[in-house]
Amino acid sequence: MRKQFALLFSVVLAFALVASACGGDDEGGGSDVNVGLVFDIGGRGDQSFNDSAAAGLDQAEEDLGISASEASANDDGSNREELLNLQADESDLVFGVGFLFAEPMLNAAGANPEINFAIVDDASVDLPNVAGLVFAEEEGSFLVGAAAALKTTNNKVGFIGGVSIDLIKRFEAGFVAGVQHINPDIEIDIQYISEPPDFSGFTDPAAGKIVAQSMFEDGSDIVYHAAGGSGGGLFQAAKEYSEANNTKVWAIGVDSDQYLTAGEDVQEYILTSMLKRVDVAVYSTIEAQVEGSFTGGPNVFDLSVDGVGYSTTGGFVDDITDQLEELKQQIIDGEIVVPSTV
Repeated sequence: MRKQFALLFSVVLAFALVASACGGDDEGGGSDVNVGLVFDIGGRGDQSFNDSAAAGLDQAEEDLGISASEASANDDGSNREELLNLQADESDLVFGVGFLFAEPMLNAAGANPEINFAIVDDASVDLPNVAGLVFAEEEGSFLVGAAAALKTTNNKVGFIGGVSIDLIKRFEAGFVAGVQHINPDIEIDIQYISEPPDFSGFTDPAAGKIVAQSMFEDGSDIVYHAAGGSGGGLFQAAKEYSEANNTKVWAIGVDSDQYLTAGEDVQEYILTSMLKRVDVAVYSTIEAQVEGSFTGGPNVFDLSVDGVGYSTTGGFVDDITDQLEELKQQIIDGEIVVPSTV
């Protein structure tokens, strides 16, 4: 009997040592959390909004050891709800990237109350298992508006919105406020690519290029876009106009650091980018799921938590960074209140 007990004890001890060597979740090992993410139209590789979400997912996979799966909405977005439901079949947490997932997520989350969901850019889905990840876009846009005002030599700048909706109006409002805070006499050319229900303004680089060309030709020397994939047209327009006219005009990117994503041929024309840290929001939400602290309802990402900001890659705003950082702190401290409506 003693020999049997000793043998059993040895087996249990050996198993414990192996488990200790492999490490559990608390020691930085893999997690048993499954995360599904559904990109909006354009999917991974859009060099903007979707890619920022992908970066957060990839980082969580690396750091937290979660298992991840992803899908992309079709060209008209008609399968958003179907994809959310498919991801819910295999996941503990499901993301929808973009405000157009609101109604599909309301239905999918309602049908899967045991699964947690998160929607980027919308806080209207009022269900306990849905987190709305929203951003202070106006605060980041204020800072790049200030940068444009400090850098313009023509005293004329431009703003291109993808689709004329309230969300994009927040970018416009912040940008205009930032420009005018520095110099209220600067002229601001504002144009939108499409009007709802036509949302092609987010996925039409050719149209973005046409609008940007007209702005440069009309005297704007810096143009900021909040137009998703259409922003690629702005970068090409800045390059071509500069080369054709032996001058230098600038583009300002959005969502991601587009100096790093838009291609080497246009890098020297990207002054800065307004960083909308969808990656931070996605990562933080996954981390909460792993830790068991996920909560539904609005989750706001602003300057105080680095949910928005501006990029310095390329060094083109190094000479004004001190001024921008001072403005950033004033916003965080409440000394500057940035409008969120036009």
